[in-house]
Amino acid sequence: MSGSGQPSSSPTGPREEYQRRLSLLDRSLATLRRQDTFLMAAKVAVGLLSLVGGLWLAKIHSPHILAVFYPLAVFVLLFVIHERVLRRLRCCTRSQAFYQQGIDRLEDRWRGQGNRGERFLDPAHPYARDLDLFGEASLFELLSSARTRSGEETLASWLLAPATAAEALERQSAVRELTSALGLRERLALAGEELRLGSKPESLLAWSSLSERAVPRVLQILEGVLAAAWLFVVTGWLLWGWGRAALLLSLVNFAISYFTRARVVAAAEAAESATQEVSLIAAVFKVIEAGHLPSSRFAITPPAAAAFRRLGSRADWLASRHNLFVRTFDGFVFFTPLCVAALESWRDRHGRSVSEWITRLGEIEALSSLAGYAYEHPQNSWPQFAEDGPVFTAEALCHPLLPPAKAVPNDLKLSAPPQLVIISGPNMAGKSTFVRAAGLNAVLAQAGAPVPARSLTMSRLQVAASICILDSLQGGLSRFYAEIKRLKQVEELSRGSVPVLFLLDELLSGTNSHDRRLGTEAVLRTLLAHSAIGLVTTHDLALTRIAESWQGIAANAHFGDTLMDGELHFDYHLSPGVAHTTNALELMRSMGFDIPRS
Repeated sequence: MSGSGQPSSSPTGPREEYQRRLSLLDRSLATLRRQDTFLMAAKVAVGLLSLVGGLWLAKIHSPHILAVFYPLAVFVLLFVIHERVLRRLRCCTRSQAFYQQGIDRLEDRWRGQGNRGERFLDPAHPYARDLDLFGEASLFELLSSARTRSGEETLASWLLAPATAAEALERQSAVRELTSALGLRERLALAGEELRLGSKPESLLAWSSLSERAVPRVLQILEGVLAAAWLFVVTGWLLWGWGRAALLLSLVNFAISYFTRARVVAAAEAAESATQEVSLIAAVFKVIEAGHLPSSRFAITPPAAAAFRRLGSRADWLASRHNLFVRTFDGFVFFTPLCVAALESWRDRHGRSVSEWITRLGEIEALSSLAGYAYEHPQNSWPQFAEDGPVFTAEALCHPLLPPAKAVPNDLKLSAPPQLVIISGPNMAGKSTFVRAAGLNAVLAQAGAPVPARSLTMSRLQVAASICILDSLQGGLSRFYAEIKRLKQVEELSRGSVPVLFLLDELLSGTNSHDRRLGTEAVLRTLLAHSAIGLVTTHDLALTRIAESWQGIAANAHFGDTLMDGELHFDYHLSPGVAHTTNALELMRSMGFDIPRS
């Protein structure tokens, strides 16, 4: 068993540190805005001085007209300085937004403001919808600060699949290392902020794995020589009348361009599609390489940032082929073929490393997202992992999507015994929230993040849930049939090599009590026979008798309620035993319903 302790944090809390940095940024922004105003006015003044001085010199002192270049030189200098000030202003503004978003998360105002990751939501996944992994107010929205699609996809994959104890601990170690590196995480989150997310990484990976060149090296050299020769003879035609040579070489170059055009255009379009996100990737790698992090998980060799910058530069040249001027002369100077050849030369040199670089990039961005969560939740604990299982034991477990001030902690033990806890209680008492809390903590722990609990010990577990089952008019599925299909999926997962943590909310509520009891017993007996552990919630007190008849294997627990002044009140504390309150009937009686007392 390994992995424990509290996340490291700065001497001040995250809220105080964010506010301190915001105050510094406010002062920097005020200074930069004053500089912006001054430089703008100075540029206007110098520009007017240049214009008026130039007109005056041209009219009265024409021999001294070159003196106008002095104020023009000052104008150019002011322009360069102003651009640097504007870049710093934009950077400070983005940093200000970064820390304000952190405060919004700490103050529970984060919902609907981040990346929801809805493209990762698969209705057939065994727990993604049930546990609110993606969408508005989801776990992904709370966690993700990834700038690239590779980072988003890596984080999503970690949330969607169980990790081995070794994998989880390796991620946990890297997250710990990044937790205190607030400045680095800020730079990662803001890298390439002005660039828009582009292509999927799959297109870059597919392009980088190609080996066949559209422009072979011999043709690349030939076209380079012919392009230079064409420029030379055209210059000779303009200066010395070399018309025949210019015409002959133009025909030769155009013929070569014509016969190779289809293959070159296809290669150019593929390269443009693959390199849409390259500038952003280069910006993120530059931050990573400058971070000087000692962990081998962050090592990238050879330097990827420089390689991607070169790729981005060559891709920018290729994008110029759409310019009207370039298109006019492309057939004679081989502009597109030579740009494609330059990109293919880059691919020949670095293509085999791209897959490793993109994978590492995604991992680092995912780890940075988890480190941001760890930094903002210093009260969370690092989970421990047991080699033997199945086991899921937690003290003071809370729901990670609830603000700590509102979350009510509860203990949970699932092992052998008991493998199963049946939770009874009324609506709104907290049953579904608690079940989701258990599942989300298992997901967070195996992703490598700290969890909102005093302690958590678990083995590797495949989470499987039936909580948010929806009917489908389009698919012709009733809710009951959809639930049965999900239960079959859970059963099939329990036959796999990874033990299942099942989370079943109001099991088989769409049928009568007799069928529900028999069906529930059959499902649970199969799951427990395959060493699964889990939780079942119910309103039907008949189901609680299952735990009574399966002594040592199952246990009952409940959430209670209290009727006060005609209103139901809930304390959201999980207690042993079965819920026996009839406050729902008392509430109906208080509202005038004629319900006899037994």
